[in-house]
Parts: sequence; C-alpha cells; structure tokens
Amino acid sequence: MFQEVLSNILTFYDYLLKRTDARVRDYPLMQSPIQMTVILLGYVIFVLYVGPRCMANRKPFCLKTTMIVYNFSMVAFNAYIVYEFLMSGWGTTYTWRCDLCDPSSSPQALRMVRVAWLFYFSKYIELLDTVFFVLRKKHSQVTFLHIFHHSILPWTWWWGVTLTPAGGMGSFHAMVNTCVHVIMYTYYGLAAAGPRFQKYLWWKKYMTAIQLIQFVLVSVHISQYYLMENCEYQVPIFIHLILFYGTFFFILFSNFWIQAYVKGKRLPASTEDKPKQNGITTVIEPVVVANGKHLENGTVHYTNGFAHNGKVKEV
Repeated sequence: MFQEVLSNILTFYDYLLKRTDARVRDYPLMQSPIQMTVILLGYVIFVLYVGPRCMANRKPFCLKTTMIVYNFSMVAFNAYIVYEFLMSGWGTTYTWRCDLCDPSSSPQALRMVRVAWLFYFSKYIELLDTVFFVLRKKHSQVTFLHIFHHSILPWTWWWGVTLTPAGGMGSFHAMVNTCVHVIMYTYYGLAAAGPRFQKYLWWKKYMTAIQLIQFVLVSVHISQYYLMENCEYQVPIFIHLILFYGTFFFILFSNFWIQAYVKGKRLPASTEDKPKQNGITTVIEPVVVANGKHLENGTVHYTNGFAHNGKVKEV
C-alpha cells in the first residue's frame, strides 16, 4: 500500500513538472517545489524553536538601522511591483472581470510573468519580519496568524507562478496585497526611525482595517467568476483557492481586530500611542526617579539643583 501511495505521489509530481510554464522555468526557486518547501520549513523551525532557544540567554540585538533600511527598501520594492502589475495588464488591457492568462510570448505577457515571480520572491524577503522579532526577543509578536500568513502565501504562490504566471484575474489579489505592503512598510519604517516620527503614525489603528479591506476587495473581485455565464479561466481551482484565501484571512484578521481593539487586549496602557512594529518600542513619557532627575528617551536631565547627601540644595 505504501508503495502505491508513493507511486501516485511521484506520478502527480511528474505531472506538475510537465505542466510548469516554460516561460518561468529558468527563474530561481521555480525548478521544484522541494526547494521552497525546505526554506519555509526551515523558517518555521527557526522562529518557533531554534531562534528562541539561541536567544534565551542573550541580550536582544539592536537592529534599528538595519530595520530602517529594510523597511524603506521594501516600500520601494513593493511600489515597483505594483507599477509592473499595472503596466503588465491591470492598468492597460485588462477588463477587471474575466481576464484570462496570456499563454503567448508577447512583451506584455513576459512582463507579467516577470512581475508574478517578483511578487513570489518578495514573500521570502518578508520572512525577515519574523526573524527581526526573534532576534530582538519580541516573542509576543510571533503569533499563529503572523507565522501562518508568512509561510502559507509563498507556498501557494509557487503553484500559481508555476502553472499560470501570465496574470489574468488570478493575479488581482497579488497586486492588492502589494499595495497594502507599500502602506505597511512605510509605517514600519517610520516606527523604526524613532520618536521624532511618532506624530506621523496617527494612522496605526487603521492598519488592520486596511488589511480587512484588502480581503474584501479580493473576495468580491474573484466572486465575479461564479456570476459569469462564460469565463474560461485556464485553471479554475485557483479561483476557488483565492476565494477561500480571501474569506479565511478575513476571518482571521477580523478575530485579531476584535481581540485587539474591541476587547482592548492590544490597546496601549496610557492615552499616548506607543507604536510597536518590527521589534521597535518607543517610550515618550518621562520617568521620574530620585534626586530630582528625569529620564526621558534614555537621556538624563537635572532640575533646579544637585544632590548632596540625599538632600537637594537650591541653586
């Protein structure tokens, strides 16, 4: 029985490899699903087991400069991907309804193949988000939702890029997701830059709402398929998976919203907004200690006198 199951798996594997779009075969990580599966398993093992154990007796790493560069680089990278999606069809020839994959080797089709792979590859770069949490010992940020979202998306998109890399209505959710990431990494970059940029982060509370809007847009767009009399999208199973993806993550992020903002489990303790993103925590209120000193943002200020034998003499 085991041999039969193994034989069926190998047969299905060979079938998938034969179905791989020739236009994407030479791109990195596209030769086999084994490579990307090993990378994602390694990611999960590191963030859940290896990383926390290695950091258990170490001080958190100071990665402020690294994270500023990383976040704003991701803003630029995602903005470029959005532009390429628009120029490859969504802003030029697509109807935004039953848009099929282009099997040709036209310049626009090849451009869509390239940006589809860039989107897929960006998901591996985003794994650094969790690595930063682990290295800075911000373990409360490493939630089930965070790990599941970061690991399942690149795994599923490998199949999409393998079988239908030339866009069509199945690539709409990728473009929307990239738009959201431009906003998200802008926020992360400003938060990492320090307290002087805090006044620009008033929109922190809308970040989850933006994510929810993303899943609504994706679900509504892909649902058109079920209302059309004739839409011969080449791989219908991807339509069903995208609808499931949009609905499932809408439920997960809605639960996060309820827990965080309705039940108040993630609301700040004071009226001041203290952003925490990518492992950066900003403290803005002064802490008063003995001898007339105020500690604010790590700087010591002396007030109206000096300490002498436990007493304060006026100047």
